[in-house]
Amino acid sequence: MVELLGPAEIRGLAAELDVRPTKKLGQNFVHDPNTVRRIVELARVGRDDVVLEVGPGLGSLTLGLLATEARVVAVEIDPVLAERLPKTVDERGAEAAGRLTVVGADALRITAKDLPAEPTTLVANLPYNVAVPVVLHLLAELPSLRRGLVMVQTEVADRMAAGPGSRIYGVPSVKLAWYGSARKVAAVPRSVFWPVPNVDSALVAFERGDVPASEDRERLFGLVDAAFSQRRKTLRAALAGWAGSAERAGELLAAAGIDPKTRGEQLDVHAFARLAAAR
Repeated sequence: MVELLGPAEIRGLAAELDVRPTKKLGQNFVHDPNTVRRIVELARVGRDDVVLEVGPGLGSLTLGLLATEARVVAVEIDPVLAERLPKTVDERGAEAAGRLTVVGADALRITAKDLPAEPTTLVANLPYNVAVPVVLHLLAELPSLRRGLVMVQTEVADRMAAGPGSRIYGVPSVKLAWYGSARKVAAVPRSVFWPVPNVDSALVAFERGDVPASEDRERLFGLVDAAFSQRRKTLRAALAGWAGSAERAGELLAAAGIDPKTRGEQLDVHAFARLAAAR
């Protein structure tokens, strides 16, 4: 039996550690057990999973994940929180302590060799300012990750899950689509966090899929960055720097079967892959 943390326990741990949540690290701790249970359920975590949790903080979500009998690898950049987490788990579910490994590191810099096992699932409450870079970095570095569920700012969630033609479709949408499919699955009320954030949150689920035709990720991502750097312009104009000239951009677009007057937000990841390959 694993006991989850409530508001009183969260504040007690913070006081014990003299932790003052900071905006810099995006520290808003979930203190509602029902929200934790809902996240774990939506993430479809089971006993055969190796879950990668980024930024476990005081351990609310960690305990919920361990309650499924899954193995959890928690990556925590704050050394004070990283040191306390195993003790918290031991206190609230001693039988689960052996299934937790804490890695003191920056999630934006970890690679597979830094982890004790190959994670199958990412589940995390991510700092809003680095959510997309973290997800993209982990998908690139950890091919064993097959699916994930992350809690992010609602506006970020919308961009991650947006499809072609949408006003908010952009760089995060296309790059995440290169790895697989993403969808926004639920809103998360501000009241479940301490301290209460000044933005709304949502859960985004993703599944890794087949890589599009162009397997040169760096070339494709460079193209995507260029295409959305000047959203109001046609791709022929926006990609002039990327291609060497507007004329050359038009030739490449035509070769890829794309109207040069098209704008970046109208192309799906497969169209971008064809264009990258044409170059």
